[in-house]
Amino acid sequence: MNTGLMFIFITIILLFIAEYGNHYSSRKFIKDTEPYFRFLMEDDYQFILNIKYGGDVDVDKLYGQRVRNGLITIVAMLFVFMSQLSFAYVLLAVLIGFGVFKLPYIQLKNYYKANLHKINLMLPYYLKGLEILAQHYTIPVALARSIETAPEIFKPGLRTLVSKIEAGDSSVQPYMDFAHEYPVRDSMRMMRLLYRLGLGSQENKQEQLLMFSRTISTLQNKAREQKYKERLEKMENKTMIMLFGTGGGILAFLLLSMMMMMNY
Repeated sequence: MNTGLMFIFITIILLFIAEYGNHYSSRKFIKDTEPYFRFLMEDDYQFILNIKYGGDVDVDKLYGQRVRNGLITIVAMLFVFMSQLSFAYVLLAVLIGFGVFKLPYIQLKNYYKANLHKINLMLPYYLKGLEILAQHYTIPVALARSIETAPEIFKPGLRTLVSKIEAGDSSVQPYMDFAHEYPVRDSMRMMRLLYRLGLGSQENKQEQLLMFSRTISTLQNKAREQKYKERLEKMENKTMIMLFGTGGGILAFLLLSMMMMMNY
C-alpha cells in the first residue's frame, strides 16, 4: 500500500473519530462552505428543478449536496495523488471534482430538453383553456386563474409571469421571459399575441380573441399531426423490426438446414 492510500485511511479514521465524539461536523463544514460556491449556481437551475420536482423542492439542499460531492471528490483525488502531487494533479483533482459538481445539472438539463417535445405538444391545449378564461377576465387575471389547472410543467413559469405583471411590469418582457423559458414552436409569437390582447380595449377585444383562437386552432392541428406522425413512425419501426426479426430467423433456419444436409 502506497503512502497516499495509507494517508487516506488514517485521515478517514481520524475524521470518523472526531465526528463520532462531536468534535467535528462534516455537515456543518459543508453548510458553512456552500455559500462561497453560490456564484457557480446556474441561472436556470432552480427553474429546471421546479419543473422536475415541483415548486416545493428544496433548492438550497440539492445545491448543497452538489457542492459537498464536488468537494469530497477533490479531497479524495488529492489524497490519491498524494505520493506524486504536482500542479497538474491538483488541477486534475479540481476538474474531476467540478465534473462531479456539474453532473446533476447536466442530467437535469437533459431531462428538460427531453421534455421540450412534450411541452411543445401541451402548449396549444393550455392556451385553449386560457382563451376561454380571457373571454371573461382580463389577461393578467386569466393567467393567474389558469395556474391551478395548467400542466405542472408550466406552473413555475406562469407564477413568475403573473408575479412580474402584478409587480407593475406592463411591458412585453414578462411574456417574452416566459417564452424563453419554454422555447418551443410558436411560443414567442403566442406570447406577443397574448400581450397585445391584454393591451387592447374592450371594443376590439372580441376581434383579437377571434384571431388568438384561430392561431391556437392552427397550433392544435399541428400538434395532432405531430402525434399522428409519431404514432405512424412508431408503428413503422415496430413493423420493420418484426420483418427483420422474422427474415433473420428464416435465414438462420435455412442456413442451419443446409449445413446439416451437407454434413449428411
